Amino acid sequence: MNKPFLCKTFMNKLANELGTENIGKLLIKQAVPATIGILVMSLNMIVDTIFVGQWIGVLAIAAITVVLPIVFLISSIGMGIGIGGSSIISRALGANNTEKAFLTFGNQISLTVILALLFVILGTIFSVPILNLFGAKGLILPIASEYFSVVIYGVPFLAFAMMGNPTIRAEGKPKFAMYAMMIPAVLNVVLDVVFIKFFNWGMWGAGLATSISFASCGLYILYFFLSSKSELKIIPKNFKLNFKIVDEIIKLGGVSIVRQGAISILMIVLNYSLFTYGGEISISVFGIINRVMMFSLSPVLGVSQGFLPVAGFNIGAQNNARVKETIKKAIWFGSILGTIIFIGIVIFKEEIIWVFTNDATLLDETPNAMLIVFLVTPIVTMQLIGSAYFQAAGKAMPALFLTLLKQGIFLIPLAYILPKYYGIDGIWWSFPIADVLSTIITIWVLKREVDKNLK
Repeated sequence: MNKPFLCKTFMNKLANELGTENIGKLLIKQAVPATIGILVMSLNMIVDTIFVGQWIGVLAIAAITVVLPIVFLISSIGMGIGIGGSSIISRALGANNTEKAFLTFGNQISLTVILALLFVILGTIFSVPILNLFGAKGLILPIASEYFSVVIYGVPFLAFAMMGNPTIRAEGKPKFAMYAMMIPAVLNVVLDVVFIKFFNWGMWGAGLATSISFASCGLYILYFFLSSKSELKIIPKNFKLNFKIVDEIIKLGGVSIVRQGAISILMIVLNYSLFTYGGEISISVFGIINRVMMFSLSPVLGVSQGFLPVAGFNIGAQNNARVKETIKKAIWFGSILGTIIFIGIVIFKEEIIWVFTNDATLLDETPNAMLIVFLVTPIVTMQLIGSAYFQAAGKAMPALFLTLLKQGIFLIPLAYILPKYYGIDGIWWSFPIADVLSTIITIWVLKREVDKNLK
């Protein structure tokens, strides 16, 4: 049987771009589509929050704040498999090992489908206990249940999309990854208006719009891989799980899954503390801040996503000088963007809140809390690039450690302990404190790695 191959023209093009092109230009070429894609995709969440806040009510914002971490926890399976697999594919392409690239891709598909469906079934059966665990208390529970009961059916499509997106970038085709994220955001805006405003379907309509938008994203990704646009082909024989490949995908992709798991535990702690010290309204305050964070940090996340295929390819090609330059420029670009984002939050914090709600209490309490949460945004890129480097290099343990620093090691205990002494303000201050501590440790770990292995 013939081995799968990638055409020589494509491999030469990939080697010329990722292996020799100016790093600054290359990062921009990779990061801009990733940023636009993340920006637009985050509108899926923001649009729901804006529309339900304006057309349904404050408790609806709290309900979405509870549900979305559950959705992302399940779909993060696809994200982890995608990032872990794309790291293997990037290094395999850098080493000109196309057979391993194809086998990894087939195993990614099998793992995503099997695990996503399993967790969706469990999520459906145990929906009420899960919602309670994540903070659906009091009046929030029935609204959250209505939303969750529809959104859950779109999650397998979202998981497949999250798997496919970094894989497309590993092929060196970031624009198609961007299109995949833009389609559902535009569709969600249209469907939200139709289902909530005109059909008056409330939270069920908001959930249906989100679920359909997830499906559109997953189906577009599938179309891409079945088309001539993709160099990586869906080959049924590669669906058979290979232990070594699966082990490597899980070790590397597990970093992203554990990160989302830590975020989910964080949300449980946060929603508990918010409800205890501020009631439903504080959960709504954080719901707005979280949506603003998802949207505004998209450029920084785009830099880290663009960093992965560039670093991974050059690590595979053993071009240490380009790897070091990629790390430095990615941190520099991201830090500039983080500074601009923070300045924008300082200047327009009140105007941003008005987009989500006209509730007097939310308008009064949210701006100051948001300013505190965003206080050290200029330095967060260092955390992202630190963990992304180790994922790109195939080093799971340091990647896992750096990934868990903020949410798991620092933020969870801080969000639980500080409000006992400082009330609701203790929750907001836990964010910048965790960021500072995590950044200091990340810089130390990354510097040791560069000095030791990238001479």
